[in-house]
Amino acid sequence: QVQLVESGGGSVQAGGSLRLSCVASGYTGSSNCMGWFRQAPGTEREGVAAIYTRGVGSPYYADSVKGRFTISEDNATANTVYLDMRSLEPEDTAMYYCAAECVGSTLYGWVMLSKVHAVGHWGQGTQVAVSS
Repeated sequence: QVQLVESGGGSVQAGGSLRLSCVASGYTGSSNCMGWFRQAPGTEREGVAAIYTRGVGSPYYADSVKGRFTISEDNATANTVYLDMRSLEPEDTAMYYCAAECVGSTLYGWVMLSKVHAVGHWGQGTQVAVSS
């Protein structure tokens, strides 16, 4: 049974930084892709950033976070993904969900089209709150 466990959320002031971590377990090998979505109250879940694991290709970022967020993976395991968030803005306040296993979609679909139905596994979410 695949499980994704996130950590690292919290409350920061605008301009601050946070690092989110997600550890995947239960895979034989590794997921083909991993990434992050977020959902603020009253809004749809949206793609934030995603990568193909094992260093394949380049990451995808939502326009709203490009240049401020960086997604990376643990090169040793490929089952741990990080999201380094800097220059945080109040608009970044949301529940952040780790996602794994692209199902019939590319990273473009995950991040640019927020294809939540194309995610094979979800974490439970970690809250990020940014105050002005």
